[in-house]
Amino acid sequence: MGLLLQIADTTANTANMAQKAAESFNLFDLLQKGGLLMYPLYILFIATIFVFFERLIAIRKASRIEANFMSIIRDNIVTGNLVGAKNLARNTDNPVARIIDKGLQRIGKPIDAIEKSMENVGNLEIYKMERNLSVLSLVYGIAPMIGFLGTIFGMLQLFSQISSTGEFTPASIAGGIYTKMVTSASGLIIGLLAYLAYNFLNTQIAKTINKMEAASAEFVDVLQEPTR
Repeated sequence: MGLLLQIADTTANTANMAQKAAESFNLFDLLQKGGLLMYPLYILFIATIFVFFERLIAIRKASRIEANFMSIIRDNIVTGNLVGAKNLARNTDNPVARIIDKGLQRIGKPIDAIEKSMENVGNLEIYKMERNLSVLSLVYGIAPMIGFLGTIFGMLQLFSQISSTGEFTPASIAGGIYTKMVTSASGLIIGLLAYLAYNFLNTQIAKTINKMEAASAEFVDVLQEPTR
């Protein structure tokens, strides 16, 4: 019976200690202990979130292509209805339609000239989709360095305090290191998020580029078919 009471007391004490530890761990307070260099990291985090969603919306809009768009363009070209094909391309708001519209405007010129004009428009559309992605590459490059720099400054501050006060206890050192590592952890997390966002968006852009190239090739093939 006494052993059971002892086990129950130990379990209760362990639970109380865990509860107190959880209550003492406050993420907001912990981030505040990171120092002034946490503010650039906050800015980089906000920039990462904003650029990711802004680019994601823009890229998904650019990738929306009607399944029968090229079929209608092909039918109009084969039947000689270039006006209908041009109207469809101009009234469709996506990169593929703008590439096809440029090709339609160049009909009558050599195929090489048509392909070159469409390629120029395609390069411009790719540039539009990749706009601001450099922000994400910048964030995943400098966020970990800013975090590490914050930790270095914090450690210098900690050792300076130890040198001036002479207080050199394991508890004080562990506490100081614990809080000063916040910037390093934050920088690594933000850098990782930016890296994942950058690669994900590049994958989406590559898929859209593939659609543009396929549509361009199909358009050139249609131009070489005899009209009815």
